Amino acid sequence: MRIRRVLLLSASCLFAIAAMADEGMWTYDNFPAARVKAQFGANIDQSWLDRVRTATVRLAGCTGSFVSSDGLILTNHHCVASCLAEHSSKDRSLLETGFLARGREQEMPCAAQVADVLVEMENVTEKVAAATGSGDDRTANEARNRRMTELEAACEKSSKLKCQTVTLYNGGQYFLYKYRRYTDVRLAFAPEADVAAFGGDPDNFQYPRWCLDMALLRAYADGKPASIAHPLHIDFQGPAEGAAVFVSGHPGSTNRLLTTAQLRFLRDVELPQTLLRSSELRGRYIQFAKSSEGASRIVQEALNSLENTIKVRRKQLDALHDESLWATKQREESALRAGIAASASLKSLGDPWQSIEQALVIERTLATEASFLEGAAGFNSRLYRYARTLVRAAAERGKPNAERLREYTDTALPRLRQTMAAPVPVYPELEQLTLTFGFERMREWLGPDHPQVRALLANTSPDRLAATLIAGSKLDDPAVRLALWDGGQAAVEASTDPMIKLARESDAAARALRKRMEDEVEAPIRRAEEQIARARFTLYGTQVYPDATFTLRLNFGSVQAWTENGVQLSPYTRLGTAFARATGNPPFRIPESFMRVRDQLDMNTPVNLSTTNDIVGGNSGSPLIDAKGDVVGLMFDGNIHSISGAYWFDTEKNRAIAVHPALMHEALTKVYHADALLAELSRR
Repeated sequence: MRIRRVLLLSASCLFAIAAMADEGMWTYDNFPAARVKAQFGANIDQSWLDRVRTATVRLAGCTGSFVSSDGLILTNHHCVASCLAEHSSKDRSLLETGFLARGREQEMPCAAQVADVLVEMENVTEKVAAATGSGDDRTANEARNRRMTELEAACEKSSKLKCQTVTLYNGGQYFLYKYRRYTDVRLAFAPEADVAAFGGDPDNFQYPRWCLDMALLRAYADGKPASIAHPLHIDFQGPAEGAAVFVSGHPGSTNRLLTTAQLRFLRDVELPQTLLRSSELRGRYIQFAKSSEGASRIVQEALNSLENTIKVRRKQLDALHDESLWATKQREESALRAGIAASASLKSLGDPWQSIEQALVIERTLATEASFLEGAAGFNSRLYRYARTLVRAAAERGKPNAERLREYTDTALPRLRQTMAAPVPVYPELEQLTLTFGFERMREWLGPDHPQVRALLANTSPDRLAATLIAGSKLDDPAVRLALWDGGQAAVEASTDPMIKLARESDAAARALRKRMEDEVEAPIRRAEEQIARARFTLYGTQVYPDATFTLRLNFGSVQAWTENGVQLSPYTRLGTAFARATGNPPFRIPESFMRVRDQLDMNTPVNLSTTNDIVGGNSGSPLIDAKGDVVGLMFDGNIHSISGAYWFDTEKNRAIAVHPALMHEALTKVYHADALLAELSRR
């Protein structure tokens, strides 16, 4: 009992400290409204939560928010980069020029985009747990996946909504999230990349910042603008310093609940390998971009994304070498393990930490091979990804729904078909670069005598093989892809397309490796994580928030900066400083549209602002909301200290960065003369 009392006292101290920090990516069913009331005096009631939830939109990899009753969605410029690229070419890049629809008839379709709105959450933990039973790890894992698929299928059949089984607390809870999905999403406005991403990669994850990282989409239903009952309204004045602010969005992933063994695997295996390969690929992208103006245009989106990934992974690796992080993690883990040992009801769990460590030993032997054969490291090609999807979808659709790979269930197929139909441009010279690189690294990392490497490269070189595959494939044509999709197994098996043939020939080895990873690594880890989660619930309840999983979360904070190297920063940046900082050359070039009206602009206009909100990738495009429920900013980045937020939250220095709405108003009014859009945004 003494150990138990010490543990609970330690835990209560931990939560008391956390209560003073603006930490936590909270689910909407468990938002700490009382804590927010005590800390900020803000009354976040159920009506406020419901209105904000139904106005928050999940996009592909990002977040947005409905800001008009006619389906207008506010998000980031970098969240619509793929849509801009879809309508670009070697000779004309909308990323460079920007886009403005003067009327709704001019709005451009974003063929690969969807917009999801969470309308209902159902706790299905007991239903999932009942399916896993007391079988071994592999059997339990397969049963769990079957039950999740069955729940999703039944949900979609009965509700006509898009349903997703969501895993929270690493398996401690399971929910069915039910979404209203819009598949017709069109672009209304995006500024030039020069101002949307002013400072480029050198400024990325830095502060102060000067970016107009905004864009406007519109959701359509049955060919008409979607009717939104309760959109959010923009307060173009923005928030005052110190004001309470909230972020509603879809943080991609965090690893704050992982064991120290899992974090060690990330530090020693996964992150170093990713950084090594990504850094070399970035060098090839940069050299390719220098070869011509056309090459620079077609590689721009991929290079921007890769540079962002490298900076994130590098700082995550730094965080995992931080001694204070390890000390904190070890204290937390020791306290939890002591609590289990002191609890009569929890002793039967055994040692889930040991189970995870044993599974990670196996993963170390499989991880590299899996990244090349089942992952994207080896077959790094958009055409090949189309081919694998077509080959696997054809095979999986012939199976009972509950027995398929999870990404090919009936609930997933419409989205996959939408991807097949999207007229995304494929550039052969860029495909040649990435696929050649993948083959070269596969031969280097797996060795020339690996069976798959020999099958591919015994009689040819990476360059020649890539060139042959790309030149012979017709999968850049959406009509060809759809014919194969609709033709099913017979069409795919009869296809002579070299990419389809490669996907067919490589699939058996990739599937076998995937099966080993699922049975020998994923299954025991998921079982152990569920055991740890149950123990955590028993000891701490829901005072702990779950890790981010690209599902809807709400967090709170305040407008403030921090002290960096002894200098107290301001929470706001100003337009005049951006002009003073500009060099006229990328990435510090202000576009001509701004230069033409420079004398008309208010140089004191706030550009970006800093807050203490707890966000991570996937929160891009999330609305920054005040206590009244109005939009007072647009999240687009964090500072360099926020990257360690994947593993912990640094109260002193972790900051989120938003576009100030005053800059949006200044730009839409004086630079772009987007009168119709501005009038729509200003309506209440």
